[in-house]
Amino acid sequence: MGTRGIIVRGMQPALGRCSRYLPLRVLELGAGDGTLMLCIAQELSRSWPAVHLTLLDRLALLDADTSTAFAHLGWSVQTLSVDVLDWAAAPMPPHLPPRWDVIVTNLFLHHFDDLLLPELMCAIAARCNWFVACEPRRAPISLIGSYLIGAVGASRVTRNDAVLSVHAGFRDAELSMAWPGDQDDWQLQEHAAGLFGHFFRAARQGVSAAGIA
Repeated sequence: MGTRGIIVRGMQPALGRCSRYLPLRVLELGAGDGTLMLCIAQELSRSWPAVHLTLLDRLALLDADTSTAFAHLGWSVQTLSVDVLDWAAAPMPPHLPPRWDVIVTNLFLHHFDDLLLPELMCAIAARCNWFVACEPRRAPISLIGSYLIGAVGASRVTRNDAVLSVHAGFRDAELSMAWPGDQDDWQLQEHAAGLFGHFFRAARQGVSAAGIA
């Protein structure tokens, strides 16, 4: 799907709005073992300032080699092992700033139904200045592609998951409609990305990526 490039391009506009004097605070939701974000860090580390990265997932899957690779790039990394809905419902710890500069997620939002998704989006909006997401696109070409991934050696389980993901994906302005509050406070972007992806970005108006107006 080319999700790495989609997310990198989605994050890059924040570079011009961030402070060079403060570490950037980035949170990935549904981060898994952190390897996708490591690939993104490898592309961005030359131009991105120092980053404090938090990887949120129900399971602690980050291994020592991946953690060391982040450190070599100048990115500090910590894991947060919690269900994302519990994270959304809990108050922010008082020792942390009220918002992350950037929250990122990849192929994650489509797992939530029409009742839970707005609740999650509301929590995300309250806790960041920028939000970038790449999701499956619900479209005929994506569905065809999901049936054909067996040709590149995908297992039966993976093929089945791919089809289900397309059916649960997004199109048009569905994520924008789920975004909470007064949209005059946010600059929203939502569109098809690549052959099979759906891109969404929300940028808080009048606030830099490092929280400086």
